[in-house]
Amino acid sequence: MRNPMHISEHDRDILRRLAGELAEIAALPVHREKMELWRRLNDLEPVRPVVWINEIPWHEMNVNDELTLRTEAPWAREFETRLRRTLYQWRHMPCDMVISDYISCPMVIHSTGFGLREDARIATTDAANAIVSHAYRPQIQEPDDVEKIQMPEVTYDAETTEMHYALMSDIFGDIMPVRLEGIKGRWFAPWDLLVTWWGVEQAMMDLVLRPDMVHAAVSRLVDAYLHELEQWEALNLLTRNDDNTRVGSGGYGYTRELPGPDYDPTHVQARNLWGCATAQIFSDVSPAMHWEFALQHEMRWLERWGLTYYGCCEPLDRKIDILRRVPNLRKISVSAWVNVERAVTEIGTDYVMSRKPNPAVLAEDRWRPELARQDLESFLQHARGCHVEIILKDISTVRYEPQRLWQWAEMAMQLAEQYWP
Repeated sequence: MRNPMHISEHDRDILRRLAGELAEIAALPVHREKMELWRRLNDLEPVRPVVWINEIPWHEMNVNDELTLRTEAPWAREFETRLRRTLYQWRHMPCDMVISDYISCPMVIHSTGFGLREDARIATTDAANAIVSHAYRPQIQEPDDVEKIQMPEVTYDAETTEMHYALMSDIFGDIMPVRLEGIKGRWFAPWDLLVTWWGVEQAMMDLVLRPDMVHAAVSRLVDAYLHELEQWEALNLLTRNDDNTRVGSGGYGYTRELPGPDYDPTHVQARNLWGCATAQIFSDVSPAMHWEFALQHEMRWLERWGLTYYGCCEPLDRKIDILRRVPNLRKISVSAWVNVERAVTEIGTDYVMSRKPNPAVLAEDRWRPELARQDLESFLQHARGCHVEIILKDISTVRYEPQRLWQWAEMAMQLAEQYWP
C-alpha cells in the first residue's frame, strides 16, 4: 500500500461506511457453511462441487456507480477499491465466496528481486484493460547469462507496517478487527519467468539443443526462490493460508490438515502452509521432458510446504503419473484444454480437480449462455462423484456486459447442486 500520510474526514467516512457494510455481510452464518464446504472438499470428503470466480475484468464491471471511487487520497482510493470490489462480488456473483470477518493489514516487505526485469514490446486492444500481449526481448542467450539471475535479499519495514496498522485500527477498529498479515504463500512459476527472459521459441528449442544450459538456469532460479523463502521464514514473515486465501490458481485453502502437528503459532513455517507450482509453457512438452526440465526442479520447492497445488492453464491430463511423485500434492488444475474423460480417469478421487472453464465464452460478440451451460454440464457429468472445484478465471473481457458474469455465476451454482451426488 502507498504511504497513507493523512486521511481526511471525507475519506475516513467513506471507508468506514463501506467497512460497516462488509462487517454485516461477514457476520452472516452462510460464511461458516461455505468454510465447511471448502474444508470438506480440500480434505477429500464427499461434497458438492464448489464454485468461485477470480481474475475479473473490473474495468468493465461498473454498474450504477457501485465501483466508482469517491475518496481522494491515493491510499484511501486503493483501500476503497478493495472494499467496493468485495461488496460488488458478494451482491452479484458470490458463488461459494467467503468474506473475512476482519480487515487485513499487510506487512510491508521488500525484496531486491531476481536481478532481471521483463523487457518486452506491448500490444493492447483496450487501454483500460491490464491484459496485454507481449513480445519479449531475450536477456538469457548464452550460458554465462544464467549468472544474471540473482539471489534476492528481503527486508521488513516494521516502522511503515506499524504506521499502516495504527491508521487502519483507528479507522476500522470499532467496526471490524484489524489483523496484521504477512506472506500467505507464493505463486511459484519459474518457467513463467524464464520464458520472459529467454524468449518462448528459443527456450523451447534449447530443451533439445542446450539442455545443460536449461538445467543450469532452472536450478539457479529455484535456488533464488528458495533463498527468498528461507529469509521469509527467518524473519517470521509467513502467515497461514488455510483460510479464504487463494491457493495456486484455484480456490480457498480451508483444511484440517494444516497447519500440521509441528505448528508454532509464534513462528509460521512453509510446512504449515499450502504451496504451489506450475509450468504453463510446457503445455505441449512430453511428460518425460516436463519431469526433467520442470517438475524435478520444482520438487525442491514443493517439498517445503504442507500441502500443494499444481498447474494452471497447461493441460495435465497426460501427466498425472509424474504428478503422483509429488508426495504432498492435493489439488491438480484441470484446464479448459484437457481431455476431460482422460483427466477424470487418471485423477479419480485421489486429488481435488480444480476445473477451469474456458472464459472465452464470455468474450463473444453475443452472449450465449447455452454454450456456457453445455460446457459446465459436460464436465460435471464426467466428474460426478469426484472432488471438484470450478474456478472461473482469466476473464479478460465480458464485452462491457457484466451481467454475463452474473448469469454464469447463477448457472454454475444451480448445476453444482444438480450434479451432486
